[in-house]
Amino acid sequence: MNIKHIQILSDAVNDLYTGRDFYDQQGEKLGNYFWDSLLSDIESLVIFAGIHPKKFGYYRMLSKRFPYAIYYDTSGHIASVVAVLPMRRDPLWLNDQMTERSN
Repeated sequence: MNIKHIQILSDAVNDLYTGRDFYDQQGEKLGNYFWDSLLSDIESLVIFAGIHPKKFGYYRMLSKRFPYAIYYDTSGHIASVVAVLPMRRDPLWLNDQMTERSN
């Protein structure tokens, strides 16, 4: 796949802020490390978009350093990130989140 642009939808941006706030409470500068790590993972979609398995109708890439999944879709030369969710949450919660974002 030839991805030239990555679009992070507003819900996914909110997910990133929520994750950063959570990790800020865990330790000094951990929130910033979370933020930088997840953005690096997202930027890697320029190279790796489309190779990940699908879950909830979206491609799902697992973060390299944190227990988070990045859900995205592709259209033409654009990868759109729709969610960045913690994998340690209740599977029903994850299902609800992804169902809401599919509508």
